[in-house]
Amino acid sequence: MDVATQKKNAKKFINDWKNRGREKQDSQSFWLALLHNVLDVEKPENFIHFEEKVHLEHDSFIDAYIDQTHVMIEQKGSNKDLDKPIRQSDKTSLTPFQQAQRYSAGLPYSKRPRWIVTCNFKEFRVYDMEHPNSEPDKIELKNLENEYYRLDFLVDKSNQNLEKEKQVSIEAGELVGQIYDELLKQYKDPDSEFSQKSINQLCVRIVFCLYAEDAGIFGRRNMFHDYLKDFDAHHFRSALINLFKVLDTKVENRDPYLADDEPVLAEFPYVNGGMFSDEKIEIPSFTDELRDLLLNKASNEFDWSEISPTIFGAVFESTLNPETRRQGGMHYTSVENIHKVIDPLFLDDLKDEFNEIKKTKQPATLKKKAKAFQDKIANLTFFDPACGSGNFLTETYLQLRKLENEAIKLIYGDNVQLDVGQQIVEVTIQNFYGIEINDFAVSVAKTALWIAESQMLEETKEIVYANWDFLPLKTYSHIHEGNALTMDWNKVLPNYACHYIMGNPPFIGKKEQSIEQKQELKRVFNDKKTGNLDYVSGWYKKASNYVKKYDVQCAFVSTNSITQGEQVPILWSKLCVTINFVYTSFRWNNDTKNGAHVHVVIIGFSNNEFSKKDKKIYFSNKLWRTAKQINPYLIDANPKLFVVSRTKPVSKVPEMRYGSMPIDNGYLILEKDDVAQLLKENSNNSKFIRLCFGGREIIQNKKRWCIWLKGVNPYEYRKSKIIMNRIKHVKSYRQSSLRFQTKKLAENPSLFGEIRQPDTKMLVFPKVSSQNRKYIPISYIDPTIIITGSALILPDSGLYQFGILESNMHMGWMRTVAGRMKSDYQYSKNIVYNNFPWPNPSDKQKSKIEKTAQAILDARALYPKDSLADLYDPLTMPPELLKAHQNNDRAVMEAYGLPVKTTTESDAVAFLFDLYSKLIKSKDN
Repeated sequence: MDVATQKKNAKKFINDWKNRGREKQDSQSFWLALLHNVLDVEKPENFIHFEEKVHLEHDSFIDAYIDQTHVMIEQKGSNKDLDKPIRQSDKTSLTPFQQAQRYSAGLPYSKRPRWIVTCNFKEFRVYDMEHPNSEPDKIELKNLENEYYRLDFLVDKSNQNLEKEKQVSIEAGELVGQIYDELLKQYKDPDSEFSQKSINQLCVRIVFCLYAEDAGIFGRRNMFHDYLKDFDAHHFRSALINLFKVLDTKVENRDPYLADDEPVLAEFPYVNGGMFSDEKIEIPSFTDELRDLLLNKASNEFDWSEISPTIFGAVFESTLNPETRRQGGMHYTSVENIHKVIDPLFLDDLKDEFNEIKKTKQPATLKKKAKAFQDKIANLTFFDPACGSGNFLTETYLQLRKLENEAIKLIYGDNVQLDVGQQIVEVTIQNFYGIEINDFAVSVAKTALWIAESQMLEETKEIVYANWDFLPLKTYSHIHEGNALTMDWNKVLPNYACHYIMGNPPFIGKKEQSIEQKQELKRVFNDKKTGNLDYVSGWYKKASNYVKKYDVQCAFVSTNSITQGEQVPILWSKLCVTINFVYTSFRWNNDTKNGAHVHVVIIGFSNNEFSKKDKKIYFSNKLWRTAKQINPYLIDANPKLFVVSRTKPVSKVPEMRYGSMPIDNGYLILEKDDVAQLLKENSNNSKFIRLCFGGREIIQNKKRWCIWLKGVNPYEYRKSKIIMNRIKHVKSYRQSSLRFQTKKLAENPSLFGEIRQPDTKMLVFPKVSSQNRKYIPISYIDPTIIITGSALILPDSGLYQFGILESNMHMGWMRTVAGRMKSDYQYSKNIVYNNFPWPNPSDKQKSKIEKTAQAILDARALYPKDSLADLYDPLTMPPELLKAHQNNDRAVMEAYGLPVKTTTESDAVAFLFDLYSKLIKSKDN
C-alpha cells in the first residue's frame, strides 16, 4: 500500500470509528479493519486472535493477541479511562495495563508479549515490555491520518529471508570454527604469533574459495571441491599451496604447460586484490579428518552463496580465541541493531528522498532525478573507526547498492542489454573506510565487503542483461590495521571528504581497562582525569575533534554508562557536539551462540554548527518522540546542564550518609551458623550480636548479623575465644593492606572500620535495585540494626521525606541521572540525592504527602510475610500498594505544581532539570 492510500484509509478509519466503540460488540471489527485497511494485512483474521484463554486463579480471556509480533491487546469501551482502575471479577481493581500484565504473567515465557497495547477506541497506549518502567507511547485516533506509521510495530514481521541468511551464516561460522580448531592442532608451534596470523589468513582464503565456488565466481560450481578431491591428506597441503599461487597469478603469466599437467588447476581465474598474495604464511599438514571436514561438510554439504556477508563477517570473527575477544572488547552486531544506527543516521533520509523521486510522473524527468540520486549516493563516504569484521560498512554498502539498483531500474528500464564492457554500477566499496586493531578482523572485513560486492553485482545482472565477471577483483576496500585511538583519522580519510562516521567501539569499562588503554584515554583527552571514563569515550573525543568545522554526521553504539552518573559531566563537557538522535538504553544481543548481554545506547551527533533540526529520541524501532534538544542523559532538556558529584545537597534537606563499613575481610559479619556457635559458647554473647543489613537483606528480607562492640568494655568480650579469634584476623587483614588508612584501622580491630550508625530511626536506601521495579523500595529501619555500606542512610527523616523520595518524581530523576550496575539502578548520594530538586510545598500539600506516605507503609504492612522484592515486583505488586504509590505520586506532583493528568515521567524529569538549573544558579550567585 502506498503512502497516499494509507493516509486516505487512515482518515476514513477515523471517521468510521469517531464517537463509537463498545467493548464486547465492536472490538474485533475495530482491529480487523485497522489491520486490513490501514496497516495492509491481507488476511487479518489469520493474523490476530481474539479471546485466547489464559489460566489465572480462574479462566480469563485475552482480548486480542498477535503471535508474529508478540503483541497483547487489552481493549476497553470508549467510555473507559485507560488510566483508571476497573473492578475485576475477583474484586481487585486494575488499570487495563495492569490487567494485561496479569495475563502476561500467566502465559508461558515464550508467549509473553513484547508489546502490550491498551485501547478504548479513542486512544492507543503502547507499552514496550523490554523497558518495563518507561511511560507508554500514546497515539490518539484523531491523529491517525498522520501517525498511522507509529502502529507499524503491530505488523512488523521479521524478514524471513533475513532469518534464513542469519541461520546459514551462523552455521557457516560454526563450520569455520571446526576447521580452525582442527587446523590449529596441526601447527608445530600454535601459540606463536606467526602461526596465529597464518591460521587466520588461511581460514580467510579457504572461506573465500568455498564462497567463490558456490556463488559461481570461479566460473562453475564445485570447482574448489573438484580440484582438491583428487588429493589425499598427505598431498593436501601442497595442493592448496599450488592453488593459492595460481589464484594470485595472471593467466598470461602462468606456466604455459599448466593446462597440460593440471587442467583443473588451470581453470581457476586470477583473483587479485591481495587475497592470495605471495605473502608467506604457514600452512600445516592435513589429516584425513581435516580433509573430510573441508571437502564434505564445508564444501559438498553446505551452500556458502546464501550467507549474509554482514552477519557472517561477525560470526567468522568469532573463531578467534574468546579471551582475545574479551580483552579487545569486541561485541558483534545483529543486522537489526546495525539499522538502529544507520537508519536514523542517513538511510531513512535517502529512502524518503528516493520515494519522492519515484512519484515523478514525467519519464524524462524521472530518469534525470534517478541518475542524480545515483550520483549522489555513489559519492557518499562512510567511516567506521572501530570496524571489527566490517559489519556496519558491509550492511551500509548492501543498502546503498539496493537503492542504486532501484535507481538503475528507473534509469534503464527492464531487460536492457548493455554494450560489452559498459559499467552502470557507481557505488563502490572504495568509499568505505575502517580502522581495526586486529589483523584477522581486517582480513574478514575485506572479505565480507568483497562477498557483498559479488552478491549485489548478481542482483544488478538480474535488472539489466550484462555479462560481467567479478574477477579479477577490481575494487579495494580501505580497511586499515591499527589502533584508532593512537592513529590520525585524517590519514585514513580526510575529514573534509567524510560524510558519515558510525560504529560500535569496544565495550570496556573503567575497571576492565589495561594500563595501556587508560594511557590512551589520557592522551586522547589531554587530561589525566579520565580514570572514570569507559574506553568508548575515546572514540567520542576523537570524533568530536575530527568533525570540527565539517558537516560529518556520526553515530556510535555505546555502553549506557556514558549517559549516566559521574561519567556524564566528565565526558560531555569536553565534547563540542550536538546530539541529533538517540536510542535509549536497551539490551544488546549478537548473532553468535553466546551473545553479548550488555545494555547500550546509540547516540547520533555532529559538530554544533551542523546539528539537525529534527531531533528524535527512540525507545525502540517503532517508538520515538521528537525533541527540541537532547542532553547527554538522553532526554529533552538543556544539553549543557550536567549533574555533577556533590558532597552537600542543593536543596535544604537532611544530609544522607553511607552505611557503616566493616573493612574486616568478613570476620565481623555473621551468618546463622556463626550466631549459633557464639551462643553455644556463651549465651551472654547475645549482647555482642546485632542484626546487620545491607541493600540485599532489606529488599529480599534476608538476615545477617555482625559482631558490634562499640561502647562495650573489652573485659566483657575477651572471655569469648571465637570473638577474640575473629578480632585477631581483622587486625591481621588490616595490617597487610597497602592502603595507609586501612593499616591505621588495625589499631582498633574490634570495631567496624567506618562507623556511621545513627541513634534514631532512619530511612534506608539499597544502593542497587532491579531496573524492573518502578520504585526502589526504601524502608524505615530501627537504629538497633546495623546498616552496611551496600545501603545509604537518611537519619531524622519523617513521612514527608519518605513520600518525596519514594515518589515517581524522585524515581524518574534517579532513572535519568543514576549510574547502573549492568542494567540495575545504582542509587548514589552524591549524584542522585544531593542534586535532587525538592519542592516547596504548602502546609496543606506537605500534610497530604505525609498521609499518602503513611498509606504506602500501611499497604506494605498488610503483607508481613512478603519481602520488598515480592511487593515491588511489577507482576506481583499488591493492588493496595500500587494504589497507595499512585496517590503519593499525585500528591508529590501537586507539590511541584505539575498537572497530574497530563504530566508524563519525561515531562516531570525535564521540569526537574529546569528546577535544578535554577537551584545551582542561585547557589553560584
